[in-house]
Amino acid sequence: MSDFYERSIIIHEHLRGKIGIVSKMPIESQDDLAIAYTPGVAGPCEKIAADPALARELTIKRNAVAVVSDGSAVLGLGNIGPLAALPVMEGKAMLFKEFANIDAWPICLDTQDADEIVETVRRIAPTFGGINLEDISAPRCFEIEQRLQDLDIPVFHDDQHGTAIVLLAALINSCRILGRDPADLRVVVSGAGAAGTAIAQLLRCVNFDPNLCVPVRDIVVCDSRGAIHKDRDGLSAEKEMLLSFTNREQHTGTVHEALEGADVFIGVSKGGLLNGEDVRRMAADPIILAMANPEPEIMPDLAREAGAAIVGTGRSDFANQVNNVLAFPGIFRGALDAGASNIDGAMKLAAAHALADAVAKPTRDMILPSPMDRSVAPLVAEAVRKAVNPS
Repeated sequence: MSDFYERSIIIHEHLRGKIGIVSKMPIESQDDLAIAYTPGVAGPCEKIAADPALARELTIKRNAVAVVSDGSAVLGLGNIGPLAALPVMEGKAMLFKEFANIDAWPICLDTQDADEIVETVRRIAPTFGGINLEDISAPRCFEIEQRLQDLDIPVFHDDQHGTAIVLLAALINSCRILGRDPADLRVVVSGAGAAGTAIAQLLRCVNFDPNLCVPVRDIVVCDSRGAIHKDRDGLSAEKEMLLSFTNREQHTGTVHEALEGADVFIGVSKGGLLNGEDVRRMAADPIILAMANPEPEIMPDLAREAGAAIVGTGRSDFANQVNNVLAFPGIFRGALDAGASNIDGAMKLAAAHALADAVAKPTRDMILPSPMDRSVAPLVAEAVRKAVNPS
């Protein structure tokens, strides 16, 4: 890992960042200048003033996304603040461009106050066709995303929903390979933050159309204190909410105890959490999706040796990488093309199924496409667009 760190530092120093702005028209004459700027630009300005909807047709708004972070929950690094988070947001903007040809801007805010973040995003929203919230810690991320749903443009917290969508696609194909019905699965999720909560909601079909979504039998969500159950004291409002649709059998104890007889382990917590004995106490041929970075909750070789049928991680150097780049570029591409005002449950489910179907013949070592597969984003985008506009 240190080799990648050093090489990345060299590249960032050499390039002074990874992204830039490229003009779409040349400025080679006085006429060009008069069209691009004054006096010609007054024409489209007047059109938009008369009909604000024309901003989507006459400006960058139709293809522009803001990548907004406060640097409070950067993957694997924690609360490092806005300046230190900037290289990650640049990278996110770069992936939007590379995989979906979306112009994205990194916007790192010097505040971690929810009210100030909401107000700032509202002030800048007219420029953008969508808002990607990134690396904002729970529980503020839930509140911030919810309060911004009235902007009339898609607002999407990728750490929640992007992770859940890719995870669902991985689970769909795992079940196809193993001949299992998702409705029969008992799942243990380690991690009750943004990703863990969104995964639990998606797998239990909370606020999703029941005609489109098949819920797993049950989920036990665990935090650092173990299983979240009704008799535990000191639960936050967010964890109380989880109990309205998880842990129906009221499992208690540690995550290790919760794994007894479980079919699936999903990790969005910390590295080295599990060992082979934990896998052996699960049901036969369990599915392990251990996504902590840079060290997964259990290394793939250990999980397989202990009997895991399918193993995925968040890392690119192992098979079955569960990577959000498989989801967010296509989701925003489809939402922007459809002129969507939000990203709803039907769009998320469409993205997950399109992503699963992108693997023509899933195998135990290929439950998801490669993150480098450039055909994936267009497939996801088209599925999302059709979820908004079926015709």
